[in-house]
Amino acid sequence: MDGYKWWFGKKLVTVWSAPNYCYRCGNVATVMELDEQLNYQFKTFEAAPPERRGIPSKKPPPDYFL
Repeated sequence: MDGYKWWFGKKLVTVWSAPNYCYRCGNVATVMELDEQLNYQFKTFEAAPPERRGIPSKKPPPDYFL
């Protein structure tokens, strides 16, 4: 997958924000940047290599979730 897909004659775009979704899809992710004149640019990136992925810290949830 390319990280984004245009639909309906470029009236709608879907962007994927999770590279290699569920560690099995092999897709890239994209961020679509828009300027004030609605000119756009796609920034595409791949998942971090396994050796660069860290285990998230186990912080307690904030009080407002309790």
